[in-house]
Amino acid sequence: MKILIVSDTHKKHDNLVRILEQEENIDLMVHLGDSEGYEDYIAELAGCPLEIVSGNNDFFTDLDREKVLEVGKYQVLITHGHYYYVAMGVEDLKKEALGRGMDIVMFGHTHRPLLDYSKGIVTLNPGSVSFPRQEGRRPSYALMELDQEGEAHFKIKYL
Repeated sequence: MKILIVSDTHKKHDNLVRILEQEENIDLMVHLGDSEGYEDYIAELAGCPLEIVSGNNDFFTDLDREKVLEVGKYQVLITHGHYYYVAMGVEDLKKEALGRGMDIVMFGHTHRPLLDYSKGIVTLNPGSVSFPRQEGRRPSYALMELDQEGEAHFKIKYL
């Protein structure tokens, strides 16, 4: 199973189109918020099932603030992250996810990619497709792939 994880598209979809052209055979797309009303368009672009949550710029939306997904043997919490103050650090988010029995927590909001394997949980931020803020400012996204034994493997990728 191959899962594409993106965040913070902010009405700019050119890079998302490029990513979808590059990455073949996507089984699921996860969007971690700030789609700004374009969730139907993004779902159409994806061409596969889409799981999406609201972000701090998704005003007047009926999108969920967070979701729990079952991906293979893994429990995954997806959220934008702003309710957990991730701009100040990810400890509150990790604590919440661990307290709820999650194996993986995915978030956006900071526009900076992160892949951390500590404290018994995988913490993943794909960065931003449209407005990256990390050094080098390259648009980024993440892939999660389950191998034949059902083990998860993660990659942060850059355009």
